Amino acid sequence: MKFHYRKLACLVAAGALSTAAMAETPIIGLITKTNTNPFFVKMKEGAQEKAAELGVELRTFAGRYDGDNETQVQAVENLIASGAKGILITPSDTAGIVPTIQKARDAGLLVIALDTPLSPASAADMTFATDNFKAGEMIGMWAKAKMGDQADEAKIALLDLSTSQITVDVARNQGFLQGFGIDLNDPNQMGDESDPRIVGNDVTQGSEEGGRRAMENLLQKDPGVNLVYTINEPAAAGAYEALKSFGMEKDVLIVSVDGGCPGVRNIQDGVIGATSMQFPLKMASEGVSAIVEFAKTGTRPTASDGLDFFDTGVQLITDEPATGVNSVTSETGLAMCWG
Repeated sequence: MKFHYRKLACLVAAGALSTAAMAETPIIGLITKTNTNPFFVKMKEGAQEKAAELGVELRTFAGRYDGDNETQVQAVENLIASGAKGILITPSDTAGIVPTIQKARDAGLLVIALDTPLSPASAADMTFATDNFKAGEMIGMWAKAKMGDQADEAKIALLDLSTSQITVDVARNQGFLQGFGIDLNDPNQMGDESDPRIVGNDVTQGSEEGGRRAMENLLQKDPGVNLVYTINEPAAAGAYEALKSFGMEKDVLIVSVDGGCPGVRNIQDGVIGATSMQFPLKMASEGVSAIVEFAKTGTRPTASDGLDFFDTGVQLITDEPATGVNSVTSETGLAMCWG
């Protein structure tokens, strides 16, 4: 009888140790805008790989559609109740989610915004993102070098995201213009430049159809357009189709930002001249590492030098390298791209 009691006691003790070990495993939450966008799919992959490597539990959530704040709010509340150590989030409503994020921080969770800053950015402990101004600047520098003496005669069409002056939209646009050598008026405002080389701005909503429509509008304004900046690669693909319909596709240089695999293949096919690649996998991977460090030591992530966010890097991709501008080929880009 004593043997059975001892055996039972050992089993209970082992179970208690197992429960304690499970309780000590940090929980980290990843909340993306959707589960379908290739950018967020790659982000989830990066978080899962790093969580497995570091031995932490990753719980993932996503909005039902881009803009679904309610589902993201519920996910944050779920993670607070679960005793999570931290949250990585790409906010659908950068201002609407802030009160719930504050609840998480008040409960002791570390909150890192990925790709998209909260409004205000200080509502999160840190933002891990692409330096979008630099991304724009790199394609601007490449376009200027590529055009050479003709840069002074450029006729530039700017295909932006929307009229809302969204941070990422402004940063890419203004970075491109500065890289090309155009004086900025207010770096935080699109469309206020006076350089005569700018034909105009139009909006695309980041879609191929939007890029086609915006390109057609600006060609009506000036059919001599010879350089096109686009907010992203789907918009660039649409702009190319519009130019092709007018027989102009070989006469106009198109540059863009993103680094998705379809965009890199469009570099190979000559649709896009150059694009700046961002790294969603790295954003999430570095974010998981930062939360694990916080859970172990209480250390919070710090911003990159000269910035108010943690820079996860950007790389220029082109098959037509230009003097003085660092780049890699589309072949190399295909090994790093997403989507």
